[in-house]
Amino acid sequence: MISVQNHLLPLSGNKWLLFFSAALILGACSPKVRPVSTPANPTEKLSKPTEKTPVKSPVTKTRVISMILPLGLDHVKPRSYSSAGLTQANMSVEYYQGFKLALDSLAAVGANFKLQLFDSKDDASASHSLAYNPQIRTSDFVVGPIYPDGMKPFATIMGIRMPILSPLSPASPATINSRNLITVIPPLEYHAYGAAQYINDKVRPKKIFILRSGFSQENDYVVNFKKAIDSLSKNRIKVVIVSVTRGKLDGLIPQLSKTDRNIFVIPATDQAFLGVTLRSLDALNKRYPIMLFGHPSWEKFSFLKVDVLQRLKTHITSADKVNYKQEATIVFLRNYRKAYHVEPTDYAIKGFDEGLYFGKQLLADDDGMTALDKTDFTGIHNSFHFVRKPGLGWVNAHVNILMYTNFELKQVE
Repeated sequence: MISVQNHLLPLSGNKWLLFFSAALILGACSPKVRPVSTPANPTEKLSKPTEKTPVKSPVTKTRVISMILPLGLDHVKPRSYSSAGLTQANMSVEYYQGFKLALDSLAAVGANFKLQLFDSKDDASASHSLAYNPQIRTSDFVVGPIYPDGMKPFATIMGIRMPILSPLSPASPATINSRNLITVIPPLEYHAYGAAQYINDKVRPKKIFILRSGFSQENDYVVNFKKAIDSLSKNRIKVVIVSVTRGKLDGLIPQLSKTDRNIFVIPATDQAFLGVTLRSLDALNKRYPIMLFGHPSWEKFSFLKVDVLQRLKTHITSADKVNYKQEATIVFLRNYRKAYHVEPTDYAIKGFDEGLYFGKQLLADDDGMTALDKTDFTGIHNSFHFVRKPGLGWVNAHVNILMYTNFELKQVE
């Protein structure tokens, strides 16, 4: 059973958000919400119950989950949503629907949840106030606030009362500094580590060239990558860091091999720098075989030329790769469309994965939320492998390794 409570403002004006709010209000007024008929395991196919189908006895304890999302519903009545505000509201609803679908699947086999939804308004002061709300403070689990500016004051006030999930932000947990925080989207340092581990374990080069544009935002990736390579290889792999101007790479030629693969890492995201530097690498690749590792943001850059990336054997790390051909994804898509009559977005998929994993952890036992490192999870958009960081809580360290093949990104690990 899922009891959905609404803690939002009365609305009028915007039909879409009004419908969403009305649905929540109806859930709050009803003692039970009939769960969507979806299996707890997303890979299982739906089947109609028969008289011979045994019904599992319900789990008597109700787990209370408080979800804090930037719905910004105070903008609905005057119809004053900005473009950014409406984007946040859409994201919030999509994430909520995916998360609730996962809880519904667990409720279908006897679990009890009470899902409480609160509006953070994307305002740090509102998040600060919500931290004193007694309904939130007595929850078993809190999801949100979404953004670091709201999470930091909220987590500080909440202290160690219960686990707090940062559901969509890849911000380093050091910016929040809470030992009860759960960071599910891997921060950049884990992308750097993932690339370093793959290079050390699978490629085993003698030397790695890091090409820098000079922008300071590259420091986080470069520092963590070099630290990881030095540790994993026990300093057997030499790292050469080079600042590149106007794509000039001639100075590196004496260090390149014509027979072995030359490994390059580019942590840059600047369009102009990438354009000229990748062209220079492509020219070098005709004489010196190259394998390139790029920044995880490259996956979303339409200005990058796929044919060049493919020739350079380009790899990137990713925490958000959905295989739409696998059975688990197909079943999820069918169930989501049946429940909401719309296509799921990436936020809905993230919500489903996180709802299913943390819902099961809440049901496991009293240690379920304090021993996340003992329970890995393979989701639709990413896998979860949590590590405990002293003073910073739990961090998902799993990233996928993708490579440009046949003009698309395909997972290699």
